[in-house]
Amino acid sequence: MHYSAAKAGIIGLTKALAMEEGLSGITVNCIAPGVIKTDMTSHLSENDFTALKDETPMGTIGTPSDIAKAALFFADVSSSFITGQVLGVNGGFVV
Repeated sequence: MHYSAAKAGIIGLTKALAMEEGLSGITVNCIAPGVIKTDMTSHLSENDFTALKDETPMGTIGTPSDIAKAALFFADVSSSFITGQVLGVNGGFVV
């Protein structure tokens, strides 16, 4: 529950800051990861991972590299007209 509340707070903060900082040329976006194989998910069993893979349209679990690539996209000049957005990096699995 705390994780979900914090995630919602970050999304709200992202949108509010994007509105406040846009005229200064500052973009504010956030990344909303899906199931990513990290220490946070290390307690899950192989059966749990299999079930999650089966529920994910791309049929796989994300990696920290997937999140890093999204962050690099937002850091790149090619995203300079994108602000206030939430990028779901989740393989199609939406909670």
